Amino acid sequence: MGLIFAMSSSPRRSRQSVVCRISVVCVAVVGLIALTGCGSSKPAYCSTRNNLEDSVKGLENSIKGLSISNLSSGISNVKADVKKVQTNVNTLVSQVKGEFASETSAIKSSVASLQSDVNALLSSPSAAHASAVKTAASSVANSVKSFADATSGKCG
Repeated sequence: MGLIFAMSSSPRRSRQSVVCRISVVCVAVVGLIALTGCGSSKPAYCSTRNNLEDSVKGLENSIKGLSISNLSSGISNVKADVKKVQTNVNTLVSQVKGEFASETSAIKSSVASLQSDVNALLSSPSAAHASAVKTAASSVANSVKSFADATSGKCG
């Protein structure tokens, strides 16, 4: 009877051993997949770039509605949108840490010019200043697009 008991426990141990090995292999495969996924993650500035692009679109929409007849309400929207753009630019510049220096420099310069033109429009409302704001906003959009193009390899 002892012999039968010993023989019947051997297949059970064998099955446990196989199950254990399969479990170890599964864990290893899942671990490798996870590590592969980590290697392909995008830099933090990619989401900030997307936020910046969205804030520039909002700015462009506010500027499209800007006219001398609705200047006081329109300029409030433009100012709020410029502030959002500036916040996103500051975050982006700190995240890229010197990478894409020429692109981020162009963005900062175009945003500074836009801010100057918005201030001029506020202090002396005129069609010429409103036009300058529109032109400056277009320059911001172009510089952000250049950055997006430059980072498309890393951000998709």
